[in-house]
Amino acid sequence: MCGTCGCDDKPEVITLERKVLAHNDETARANRERLAARGVLAVNLMSSPGSGKTTLLERTIRDLGPDRPVAVVEGDQQTPLDAERIRRTGCPVVQINTGAGCHLDAEMLGAALDRLAPAAGSLLFVENVGNLICPALFDLGERDRVVILSVTEGADKPLKYPHAFAVAGLVVINKVDLLPYVEFDVAECRRHVSAVNPRAAVVEVSATRGDNLPAWYDWLHQLRAGSAGRDHTS
Repeated sequence: MCGTCGCDDKPEVITLERKVLAHNDETARANRERLAARGVLAVNLMSSPGSGKTTLLERTIRDLGPDRPVAVVEGDQQTPLDAERIRRTGCPVVQINTGAGCHLDAEMLGAALDRLAPAAGSLLFVENVGNLICPALFDLGERDRVVILSVTEGADKPLKYPHAFAVAGLVVINKVDLLPYVEFDVAECRRHVSAVNPRAAVVEVSATRGDNLPAWYDWLHQLRAGSAGRDHTS
C-alpha cells in the first residue's frame, strides 16, 4: 500500500518488470540471430564470486589452442582485472563493467559484440557478473548456460538458488583438488542438481590441476554438434 495516496502500487512494479524482461528478450533474439548467422557458439557462464570461472576460461583457451577460435566477454561491477587475465592468453576480450548492476543483459552483450566482432565459427564465452540470482533471469542470446560451483561452497547451493541451476545445461563442480580439505559431498550436490534440473549434465573438474577437463571440452563439442544444450528462450 502506498503511504502517500493509499493506492496499491504492486501491479505497477510487476508490469515494469515484465516490460524490462520483454525488451531484453527481444534484444536477445536479435543477438541469437546475429550469432547464428556467423556460426558463433555463445555460452553464458554463471557462478558465485570465487568459483574459478576466470581460471577455467584461461585453461580452456590454452587447451583448445588455435584450432578453435575463442572470444570472451567479461562482466564485472568494477575493474578490468579479469579481462587483463584473459588478454594475456592472446584471446580477444571485451570488458563490461556494470557499476551497481548485478548482471549482464542482452543490450550489453549486443554492444560487446559490436566491439568484439567474434570470428565466424568461434566459441564465445560470456563470463557473467558473479552471483546466482539476477544473471539467471536475463537471456543474452546465448546457446546455453553453465553454472560453475566450487567445492569451497555449500553442496546445497542448487536448492538455495534453484533458478540458476534450473536454466543451466551444465553444472561444473570445480576445485575438486580441494576435496580432501573441505566438507563437500559431491554425491549430495549431484542429487540436488538433479532435483532442480534433471536435464542438466554435471562434470567435476579442477581448473588449476586439470582434473577431468576433457569432460568439459567434450560437452562443448557436443553443444557445437547440436547434441547437447539448447537455445535458451525462457
